[in-house]
Formats: sequence, C-alpha cells, structure tokens
Amino acid sequence: MLPPIPRIEDYGISAENGFLPPEPPLEILPDPYYAKWETVVANLQPLLLSKRVRAVVDTMPILATDHLETDAEWRRAYVVLVFMLHGYIWGGDKPAEIVPPQLTVPLLQVCERLELPPVATYAGVCLWNYRSIFPDEPTDDLDNLACLQTFTGSLDEQWFFLVSIALEARGAPSIPLMLQAISAARRGETPVVTECLQQLAEILDGFTALLTRMYDNCDPYVFYNRIRPYLAGSKNMADAGLPNGVLYDDGQSTPQYRQYGGGSNAQSSIIQFFDIVLGVEHRPTGVTRNDQASANTNESPRPRHGFIHEMREYMPGPHRRFLGDVESVANIRAYVEAHRSNSALCVAYDACLSMLRVMRDKHIQIVSRYIIVQSRGARNASQPMEPNQPAATNLATAAPKDNKKLRGTGGTALIPFLKQARDETGEPAIDSWAQRLLSGSLDKKSAALSKVGEHPDGNLEVVGLCGTWTADDYEGGICHW
Repeated sequence: MLPPIPRIEDYGISAENGFLPPEPPLEILPDPYYAKWETVVANLQPLLLSKRVRAVVDTMPILATDHLETDAEWRRAYVVLVFMLHGYIWGGDKPAEIVPPQLTVPLLQVCERLELPPVATYAGVCLWNYRSIFPDEPTDDLDNLACLQTFTGSLDEQWFFLVSIALEARGAPSIPLMLQAISAARRGETPVVTECLQQLAEILDGFTALLTRMYDNCDPYVFYNRIRPYLAGSKNMADAGLPNGVLYDDGQSTPQYRQYGGGSNAQSSIIQFFDIVLGVEHRPTGVTRNDQASANTNESPRPRHGFIHEMREYMPGPHRRFLGDVESVANIRAYVEAHRSNSALCVAYDACLSMLRVMRDKHIQIVSRYIIVQSRGARNASQPMEPNQPAATNLATAAPKDNKKLRGTGGTALIPFLKQARDETGEPAIDSWAQRLLSGSLDKKSAALSKVGEHPDGNLEVVGLCGTWTADDYEGGICHW
C-alpha cells in the first residue's frame, strides 16, 4: 500500500506562505519578563560597535522559558537568542570560545522545543525574522519587506536576508502544486502532471530573476567583511579562531566542545523540496555518478550523504519531517520516464530541470562576486593601521594554511559543492538532447545554458579592472545553497 501524500497543514506549512510561518513573526516578546533580552537585541548594533555585548550578556540574569506560550513566541525567543549568541561569539577582536549560562540555558530549551541546533540557522535569520511593510501587499514583493533583526543595522544585511525571504514566499504555491502532481501521477492523469510541471517551471524561472536582485542593495565588500563573519558557525572554523568549536556552559555540568555549521541557504526547505519532487539526487561532494554506480555494483556501503542532507538537521523539525515524507511518495521522475512518448510531459519536466540548473548557475555567479573576488584583498585590507592594534580574527580575516580552502559560513569549501549540485540537477533529464544540454556536453556552437565567462568544463573566468582571475575549485561559498 502506498504511503499517504503529506498534508501540508500537518507540518505548519501553508499554501500562502510555504515554509514561512503561517502568521507574521512577532516583532517583540509580549511578556515584559523578557524585556532584558529584547533590550539587548534592540541595541545589538551599538553593543557590537563598542564591543560591549559580552559584558552586557555576562551580567544578564538567566531567564526561564516558562513564560513562552505560543509557537510564535518560541520562534521569537529563538531569533533573539541566536542573534545574541553570534554577536557574543564574533563580537570581539577574537571569537569567544565559551557561551555563558545566560545564553546557553534558555537557548538549549528553546532549541529542544523547535528541534533546532543551538546556532543561528536559516530559520532564525530569514524565515522568522521579517515583517511586511504593508500587510495587505504580497510577501514575495521585495519592496514590501523589512527585517526585524540584523547584526549590523545596514541596508545590505537586510537585503541579503530579504531576498531569501521573498524567494520562500515566491515558492510557496509550488508546494501544494507538486503534491497535486504526485497525486495525479498516482491516478495516471498525465495532463494534470504536465500542467503542474509547466507551472513549476514558471515559478523556478521567477526564482532566478528574483535572485539576481541581490545586486540591487547588497554590496559585495560590505557583505564579505561586515555581515558574513557574524553568520559563521563553529564547524571547521580553526582558521577563524575556533579550532575546537564552542563550549556551551550551562552552569552545572562540565561543558563539552560542540561544532555546528552556521546560517546557510542550503537549510532552505523550498530548494530541497524542488530537488525531491523532481527526482534530483545529490551525492557527497567529490563522488561522481560513476563512483556511486561502481560502489553499488560492488555491493559496497553506499557513500554517506553530503552537505545538502546534513543541512536538513538545521531545519525546523516539522519541515525536516515533511521533506522526508515527500521523499517517500515522490514519483514524478519515474512517471515521466514511464511516459517518454508524451513529448509535452517530457518537455515540461526537462524545462523544470533547466530552470533549476539556471538558478544554480546564477548562484555560482553570486558566490564568485561576493566571496571569491572579495577574498583577494580582504585579508590585506583588514590589517590594523596602527602596529600595536591587534587585528580582528573572524571569517573575513581568516588566512587558511591551504590558501585555496576559503571557508563559507557553514564551515565547508563550497565551489566544488555548488558546481556538483548544479551538474547533478541535469542528470535526471529525459530527452537525450536535454541530457547533453543540461550536462554541459554540447559543443559551445550548438547551445549552452552556462553563463558568460564559464567554460564548458565548469571553470569560471572573470575579466575585470584588475586583470583576469579564475575561481579555484576549492574556494568557499556565500552561506551555501
């Protein structure tokens, strides 16, 4: 018997908002008991600027979570605490290795309730951290959104978060749409499946157009040097000053080092939803299709899931379960394969893969501009003007022993991951011509989906005012997709 198709309302998901909360996020915790928390985050920018955030947090009382009642209040508490957490860790000349009980005790309780790790995730900085300027206007309109909380108070940081929030809202209709397609495939209703895929292709095309608006108000220099360091986690952050991770001191037991990835767009459930319903499979970075086929043939253990699957552990529990349940019923790829003679169906399916691949191409461009180019001069520019003034240690100033391995906020080198994820997107294509096109194997003169400046083998080359540079395969990504 086939498992039932998930009902989105069972997972706190809505057709209108998708993975965004069903009601607008709280702008402040209503109980005055939490006024001290709200006062700190309301003054986070001046506290970071004056480097007094640690002293203020250290003198706070340990507040209980007993006064949190609604889901919205628990989510707001999480946002408040993780912004304080990352401000505390990265708000000095060197990162703080020990998190005090004032943050540890309530944060662990809140994270247990929300089924999240005690670190700033995509949910904390994006999904639960916005408001509509005009409530009667759409949430997917970037001109109608504002952030509730930032580290720097800058327009650039708001814009960086808001682009992701608008993408989540833009993708919301695709969730019931593709569940309808899965149901229609079970009933053999090919016209319905085709129409759903055609609509999904249009949604994905709109995603890419919205993603390119990142350039409008988020300056690459500001992002790399001022914003990105606060989003870093504690995993693989030795070069940034946390060789062992972070100690969460609860004031009772002996703390143990923990390592978590930081905020990452790979933690977006909507992007993983697209992959699941379209049958796109992602392997661990560096494992090729042939490697996996050989491993399966030899009956060797299948390789562990890579970064994308690991990022599900950083999603709210209900969203994580929803993706797992959708995986158990996903049938679109198999249905299209079984109806290869229906050209309209195959074209609609391949169009979705094409749009998803183009979006990932665009993300590689953004990573190149916001991370790789900026990394060239960031470390030199961050040196103190005065000889006796210590240089800050963080993700922007980190100088890895292997200069090629620049780290993203999630703690991993992402260009190989991004390229492999993009290339894997085209692998399920049905039509042989589409397979060649989406795999990049067509001759340049025939056709190409790759962006200008990218060679057929996936290597990036950019010609700028300071000459020509190439994106090395080991350089890091934005906050990860």
